[in-house]
Amino acid sequence: MMPLNDRAARGFADRLANHAAADGLSPIAGRLFATFLLSDRPQSLDALAAALGVSKASVSTEARHLFERGIVERVSVAGDRRDYYELAPDFFAQVIRARVVRWRRIQRLVADMRESSPALPAAVRDRFASIDDIHDAVVPEIEGALDRWERGARAGKSGSKAPSRRRRTA
Repeated sequence: MMPLNDRAARGFADRLANHAAADGLSPIAGRLFATFLLSDRPQSLDALAAALGVSKASVSTEARHLFERGIVERVSVAGDRRDYYELAPDFFAQVIRARVVRWRRIQRLVADMRESSPALPAAVRDRFASIDDIHDAVVPEIEGALDRWERGARAGKSGSKAPSRRRRTA
């Protein structure tokens, strides 16, 4: 794991903490995510707490949140009974899928409002129509791209992970 006392790593973690907060996660979850991104091996809760300078209970709670979102996986290390965590191979696809789920919820709320209040002002109907139009154009494309990516990953186009866009040279 790249130490968070490294200036670049600390800045990266701080910026991800801000992004996590904007996405409804805690800043600690963002810093934890950064730590996983910078780590080349599974991490114990003890090591994560020390790296972040927070309590083990806080790290455990936030690791569980990332686990529930499919971003990290719990793994075992031979000869050690502690829980270890590492990024799931498809962690970024999980982040994108979670965002699509939120977009679908917003679009459903708009549809429900339209159905329950048919006498909405024209400006509101126009806004709702814009949400529908963008949703209908963008969300299926993102889901299709993720499905193609997953099919490629399952087909083993680049080992057990996602298909790479880079060309391999001998």
